[in-house]
This record gives sequence, C-alpha cells and structure tokens, in this order.
Amino acid sequence: MVNFKIAGHTMGTPEYTVQEALALFHRIGLDGAEIVVQDDYRCGIPTDCGEETLAALKETAQKLGIQIIALTPYNSRFNSLDEKVRLAEMEGIRKVIGYAKYLGARYIRIYAGNFAAGDQDPEGKMLEKLVESMQVLGEEAKREGVVLVMENHFNTMTVSAAQSIEAARRIGHPNVGILYDQANLAFTLQEDYQTAIPLQMEKVAYVHVKDLQFKEGNLPFVSDQVSHPKEEERNVVTRIVGQGDLDWMGILQMMHDYGYGGWLSLEYERRWHPDDIPDASIGMKQSAKYLKKCFQTLT
Repeated sequence: MVNFKIAGHTMGTPEYTVQEALALFHRIGLDGAEIVVQDDYRCGIPTDCGEETLAALKETAQKLGIQIIALTPYNSRFNSLDEKVRLAEMEGIRKVIGYAKYLGARYIRIYAGNFAAGDQDPEGKMLEKLVESMQVLGEEAKREGVVLVMENHFNTMTVSAAQSIEAARRIGHPNVGILYDQANLAFTLQEDYQTAIPLQMEKVAYVHVKDLQFKEGNLPFVSDQVSHPKEEERNVVTRIVGQGDLDWMGILQMMHDYGYGGWLSLEYERRWHPDDIPDASIGMKQSAKYLKKCFQTLT
C-alpha cells in the first residue's frame, strides 16, 4: 500500500500570496504545503513573523484541510568559522522552529553549511562546526516535535548523497535527517537514484520532487550562489514532473522498496525559472496528476 502524500511548495507560486497558494493546493488535490520563510518574497512568510500572520495561515490551512508540513528558510552559514555569523544563523533557525511548532509543521529545510564549489576544508573544521550547529539545533527541534532536513544541494556540505549521509551520521541526532532531492543530485552530476537511494535512505525524512531536461553538450554545473543558479550557469531547463529526464517511476518504486512512505514536496521552480514552466495551476497540477498515476503502478 502506497502512503505517499503530496505537498505544494510555495517556490512554485510566486504570483500568489501564501493564502492564495494554500487555496490552489486544495483545488488541485494536494495534501499539504511547504512554505518559504524569507523576506521580500510574496509567497512566503517573513523571517520575523508575527503571531497574527501565523494564526491566519493556520486557520486557512485547517479550513482547507491542507497540512503545513514544512518550512523553508534560507540560512546556510552553520559551518562558519566566524562564531558571530554561525550563531546568528542558528538563531534564525530557532525562530523558524517556533513557527513550525505553532503551525504544526513537521520539517524544516536546512542548507547544510555554505560551501561553494572550490571551497576547501582540509582539516575538517567547517564540517565540525556544521555538526555542532545541527546537534544543538536538533535537540531544540526535538523538544518542539520538529525534524531538520539537510537538502542534497549545491554549494553546501551535502551536495552529494555520500556527503549527506556522512554528515547525518556524524551529527547522529534523530531530529536531523536528509532531504532527498534527486534533481539536485542529477544536475550537479552526483549519484544516480539507483546509487543515491540505497546510500542515504536510512536518514531520509523528506523528499523534493521536480523534473528537468539537460541542455545539449553535457555541460558541467558551476554556480557561485546557494539558493539558485544564474541563468547563464544552468546546464538544465526545468520541466513539469513526468516531462523531463528523471525516471520518477523508478525513483518512487525504489523509495517504496526501501520503506519510504512519507511526504513528496513539489518543488516547482517557477520562482527561479518562470520561462521554463507554466503557472502552478497548470504545471503543479499536472505534476501531481503524474505522481498519482505512478502511485497506482507501484508494486
């Protein structure tokens, strides 16, 4: 029996308010929502979010039957050797843990340290700081019933599945896991899903779903940012799930075989790449329909 639930990610709804996005997710038959926590983004909540805003979101979600399952802040310097910087980033996550508790969100997406391509950590001191930060925050998250999930993501210390499982094991905290993102692994030329899933699934607590198509020429990926690449840096174009190069049927089947039956968040990247994909009312709806069709064929 397949137990997957599908959430909409507000990265995919830049033209909407968060309230409008929740209503859209309800209309297209989704189960939950992942909400961006960042200032100056229309479809997110601010980093200093008041209780009035949180209460209104919670009320709307409850009326619609949409579970706010995850929050996505953009802090990343948990591995900084500058203690002032590192502690400030941790304080940012403490606020988000409070928001998650209030909203009933189970997961908080984590950028596992700021570590651009070419950065060096020969003595492992930056990794040590990441581990220390996550152990402390993991304990605080545990008290509030929240799980921190480190995303497979470029320009962090968990770019690959191998790096992700190494970091998660070193942290060794039950409330710090991995956010599996096969699309990110693919365009950064890391592990394929047949390798990534067995390697890291023991620590995977949450999954992002998106699709892509590689540009011609087998271009390498290089970016100087953490959140998203510049247009000229991209080696792929974004696609509706099921219309790209990723084998989502195979990915879902292998995750199912390894016992994962949790949340799948549609990280529909319209915020960053609006020319690639249509409005979420079209593309996110089609993506969800494709996933549900895949569910029916899982064995």
